[in-house]
Amino acid sequence: MALEHAILVSLLEKPGSGYELARRFERSIGYFWTATHQQIYRVLKRMENDGWVAAREVPQQGRPDKKEYSVADLGHAALSSWLHEPIEPESVRHDLAVKIRGAAFDDPAGLVGEVERHRRAHADRLDHYLAGEARDFPARPAADGPPGTGTPPDAERELQHAVLRGGIAYERMMIAWLDDVLATLRRF
Repeated sequence: MALEHAILVSLLEKPGSGYELARRFERSIGYFWTATHQQIYRVLKRMENDGWVAAREVPQQGRPDKKEYSVADLGHAALSSWLHEPIEPESVRHDLAVKIRGAAFDDPAGLVGEVERHRRAHADRLDHYLAGEARDFPARPAADGPPGTGTPPDAERELQHAVLRGGIAYERMMIAWLDDVLATLRRF
């Protein structure tokens, strides 16, 4: 995936300035696709030049005007094309896993602190995801009446929640694996 696609998705969810996009990347989409502020601004400029996004000046009181970006027709077409292209399953490159294997040739117990640090980071991210889920996706009562008579599903909301649930499952899996690694390392 290119950064352009992540930006298009974010702008389709809600138009915004480069600064607002960067903040969204820090808070949500950035857990799955990271980018620096500079990268976002550079790619936004290129996307504007290519006609993928449109910018409008938004006057602000007491501050300089800002550019608010939204997805143009060419951007919709580019995202649609990318969504219909097959992608290869991701290969895992995991430095910590290589360190764990390499610890057999050094002092395995010496890696405990590093694995604990990774476990804390994953536990913190899990807590963050769970708080976001509670805030953004509170449990809703089931629709009354026969199927098809309730509120139609909101694809944007449901798919955002599906991605978040994937992040939650991943963090839980990592914590369980790191607990297993710690138990193994502590035997040495």
